[in-house]
Amino acid sequence: MSTLRPGAFRLLRLLSAMGILSAALAGCSPPSGEAVKDINATDAGALHETLLVIDAHADVVIGSTTPSFLTADGESRISPEKLKAGGVGAVVVSVAAGPGERTPEGDAQGRAEADERLNAIFALARDNPDSLTIARTSKEVVDAHERGLTALILGFQNARSLEGDVDNLDRFYDAGVRVFALNHLGHNDFSDSSRPAHNPAKGGYEPPAHNGLSALGRQAIERINTLGGVVDVSQMSKEATLQAIALSKTPVIASHSNVRAISDATRNLSDEEIDRIGQTGGVIHISPFAAYLINFSTPEKLQAIKTARETAGLPAYYSYPYELYWELPDPAARATFTSSIRTALGPASVDLMADHIDYIVKRIGVDHVGIGTDFNHGGGIEGYEDASQSQAVTEALLKRGYSPEDIAKIWGGNFMRVFSAAETAGG
Repeated sequence: MSTLRPGAFRLLRLLSAMGILSAALAGCSPPSGEAVKDINATDAGALHETLLVIDAHADVVIGSTTPSFLTADGESRISPEKLKAGGVGAVVVSVAAGPGERTPEGDAQGRAEADERLNAIFALARDNPDSLTIARTSKEVVDAHERGLTALILGFQNARSLEGDVDNLDRFYDAGVRVFALNHLGHNDFSDSSRPAHNPAKGGYEPPAHNGLSALGRQAIERINTLGGVVDVSQMSKEATLQAIALSKTPVIASHSNVRAISDATRNLSDEEIDRIGQTGGVIHISPFAAYLINFSTPEKLQAIKTARETAGLPAYYSYPYELYWELPDPAARATFTSSIRTALGPASVDLMADHIDYIVKRIGVDHVGIGTDFNHGGGIEGYEDASQSQAVTEALLKRGYSPEDIAKIWGGNFMRVFSAAETAGG
């Protein structure tokens, strides 16, 4: 195969930042589905070095980060060294709040957690000025990449940290946040989650709180548009996702969501959601998260998962196989359970991740797919354990027949198009 010159890819990156790449390459065809057998790591490496590689969702490491989410050496999966080794040009780092009670005290706890993560991201950039920088605009992302730096884009997750006040979105935006997701585990005052909290008193998961977005949630989407932020629908319920897409004046992203038709986890996207995101110009970012990649609906896997859950004393029903492991009081019991689920699921691979990418491309086109790893919060599979192994995705896509132009879109061009559109429409 021929390799495009680095200068040509610098032009592609600039077109991405200006929102032009998608239109300029609109005539590109998706791969035929026949693997290209003669691609090797050298070819992929030469291409990967020219790309603006963007990870649309990862977590910063703080004191409460679960050790099993980190690498075997206990380090961050997106450390500056790993980002550099993997040629990652930008990563959306989550200013996230975990689940909690829907009370003023619970919301205050969520805000404190979000603030801790925000401070940790700024400290990470401050302590590594030779490799990292905070980016607030699409131009700053491109400029950072041209200077050999990885841009950290701030991403908000879980509106419970807004403490019931839409005006607090302005506070996060002023701090530099540019990507906004209203949900995590459990419904909040703004939106229903794709993973409702477990409620034994009601015999299962919590019922919908709003049948999608609440009035506060609708106001939040409008405010995000006005500010110039990107609306992120990952972790929302199906109803909330479709309502957010309909309400948003600019394309949305799903920063770390896979295909439910392949892996029937509730926080993966249905075909209806996928179609609507594509019809409105949005982007779905596929995650290397085993439990959201693997088809666990076979009779054998379902039985193995059921047995593992019942043995651990967890309910047999679940929104994804690991659900509620955090409620096991004993660390040894948690480790035993998660190990049994890993065995039940079997290994996930970059090739399986590429199956999800293929599904999106064949259904709605290559302009609507990207990568969002969820590193440091569950992401990491065989062959793509951390940011240093990002080239593995490029290799897999080349072997499946994707063109360099298409890979440039998947790795960053599509995200940049939506980012640019949001900031242009805002203000």
